[in-house]
Amino acid sequence: MRHIYNLNSKWAFTKQATEVPAQLPMNWDWVNLPHSWNAIDGQDGGNDYYRGTCYYAKTLDKMDLPQTDCYYLELRGANSSADVYLNGTHLAHHDGGYSIWRVDITETLKRDNLFVITVDNAANDKVYPQVADFTFYGGLYRDVNIICVNESHFDLDHFGGTGLKITPEVCGKDARVGIETWITNSKMGQKLRYTIFDACGLEVARVETGGTKVVLDIANVHLWHGRKAPYLYTARIELVVNGEVIDCVSSRFGCRTFKIDPENGFILNGEEYPLRGVSRHQDRWGFGNALLPEHHKEDMDLICEAGFTTIRLAHYQHDQYFYDLCDERGMIVWAEIPYISQHMPTARENTISQMKELIIQNYNHPSIVVWGLSNEVSMKGDKDPDLIENHHILNDLCHEMDKTRPTSMAVVSPCPIDSPYVHIPDVVSYNHYFGWYGGDTSMNGPWFDNFHAKYPNTPIGCSEYGCEALNWHTSKPVQGDYTEEYQALYHEELIRQLFSRKFMWATHVWNMFDFGADARSEGGENGQNHKGLVTFDRKYKKDSFYAYKAWLSDEPFVHLCGKRYINRVEDVTKVTVYSNQPVVELFANGVSLGRKEAADHFFYFDVPNAGETTLTAVAGKLKDEGRINKVEVFDESYRLKEKNAILNWFDITMPEGYFSLNDKIGDIMKTVRGKLLFMGMIAKMLPKKGDKIAGGFEMNDTMMDMLGGFTVLRLSGMIGIMGVTLTKEDLLDLNAKLNKIKKGRL
Repeated sequence: MRHIYNLNSKWAFTKQATEVPAQLPMNWDWVNLPHSWNAIDGQDGGNDYYRGTCYYAKTLDKMDLPQTDCYYLELRGANSSADVYLNGTHLAHHDGGYSIWRVDITETLKRDNLFVITVDNAANDKVYPQVADFTFYGGLYRDVNIICVNESHFDLDHFGGTGLKITPEVCGKDARVGIETWITNSKMGQKLRYTIFDACGLEVARVETGGTKVVLDIANVHLWHGRKAPYLYTARIELVVNGEVIDCVSSRFGCRTFKIDPENGFILNGEEYPLRGVSRHQDRWGFGNALLPEHHKEDMDLICEAGFTTIRLAHYQHDQYFYDLCDERGMIVWAEIPYISQHMPTARENTISQMKELIIQNYNHPSIVVWGLSNEVSMKGDKDPDLIENHHILNDLCHEMDKTRPTSMAVVSPCPIDSPYVHIPDVVSYNHYFGWYGGDTSMNGPWFDNFHAKYPNTPIGCSEYGCEALNWHTSKPVQGDYTEEYQALYHEELIRQLFSRKFMWATHVWNMFDFGADARSEGGENGQNHKGLVTFDRKYKKDSFYAYKAWLSDEPFVHLCGKRYINRVEDVTKVTVYSNQPVVELFANGVSLGRKEAADHFFYFDVPNAGETTLTAVAGKLKDEGRINKVEVFDESYRLKEKNAILNWFDITMPEGYFSLNDKIGDIMKTVRGKLLFMGMIAKMLPKKGDKIAGGFEMNDTMMDMLGGFTVLRLSGMIGIMGVTLTKEDLLDLNAKLNKIKKGRL
């Protein structure tokens, strides 16, 4: 019978080795798996985390293993390329850091054994990902096992799969379940026993046959219905010889129907089921990507608490444990490979092998509904014939391997909607950051309306949207200030716009959690992307988290925003409350400031600010409390000070009623004097319509509108990529000129 022996404990590890050792090195560091060597330096900024080849070594006495015919080494995650050596013999090489792969070690295994695994996350042009806004953590960051099996066993050699494929088909009140298996070294007289169990463990169907393909019927099938009813069956297949089970595999599965309708969005089991969700990266503070089961569970608990119904598992294959949690909790999942940001003609085979691994290893999960071909891979343009051919190959491969699921793709914002590349997959989503990277929040909904009007038969969604927030605060939030207050306002507006458009097949916030991006240097804390609704360590839920909970969760709650923003200068301050209850009342030091109703679940109060005030938000029997404190001078600990900036926005003179560097380019350009000024010095900051930007896209009206949404100061900090350098003196001179232009005049 099959036995799995875990090898996670006590590996010798080093970054310094240059060759495979002949014996276990006692002067290396000792680590337990899961392990990443970038758990610290991949999150602290500077884009200087170690990328190279590291060595893991471990001894094993064969007597510790069950006696059997065949032994496989199983690596569940080694980023990003790895080689396996056993007793000095090179056995295997694998490219791709996010999938399961195995090595047959039967013939090389001795009584005393030395395993050496080299793992390499250095840059190369043959393995994805290489360019992306996240840290490529190196390491053996998931479990390593030895699988002990009989000579005849369910296949372990084919792209990391289990040798079991389950395809349910709902037929009225019943279901027909197709099951296919693959046997290595099958022999005459062997039988296969197929059994299906319900969620209570009761047998509902069984057949014993010599065939590797069967169809079993489930009468009065209980459907898997997302978060409302994530009902799971279990298929167990046993390999039987003379009445003895010599190998066994099993998998849970769900019976459901779904379709993606270009007018009505996602349809689950014949019912409209809006997909409102988040994207998730698989790392956290102090651990890198070497997560433990309790970390995955905490992530799922937080996603469920907010009421989300879908997760985009970006930008690679995630841990099988997390896919299992998605099945159990009823999440609808977008699963994708790390074909991202920059197309590499030399890496086509790697996209194909990673897609095969993704589908073969995850086919049985009912939570997965689309296979993602790529993410923003047209950063350098959408017309490369090799890029387009690569996508057609992947799209056809997905349809060949899986007849039940459509394909999808996340498209970078500047890519024209008429591009043939955009229309390769069955459904498409765009990554839009109007209101953060230029443009204005109001642009989001109309953009999707325009796409839907022009391509009414193509399901369209939003695969990324969001903005960054750290522990900075203000009563006058503006785009680009990194405050918790602006993030909350941004998501309030995006919720109103995106959730009201029924035709959108799915929306995914970027991101559920802050995550490691060692190249980032912004927001006052380097090495992270802070667009998460929850902090990197999962200890603080930002106010925007509760905005979604108010719209999506059935769990009654009330949340008082701004708990970290205590010291305030204004005499009357705005306080926001989020709740999924119909009425909220706010008390200041026990005195009611009134009861309010809000169809959008966002309740706004004007609060007198004098001395110390205890605020209590009440919705029925629910309460949430915070406090504010009147100060005469703004608390500078709440204000972002960019470490590398020439100027900070608060250092700029802003006469009442006149423009400054802190105003949006689009507003300035609406005035005659503003246009004239832009024809001079400021014109060099802006690309012109028809110019090539973002590595290859042509400047178009949408991109011009996005640039118009930037403040002059914020754009000045981003134009290095355009080859323009502005000094502090340049900016102060420009600000002085803007200070002379009155707002509101044409």
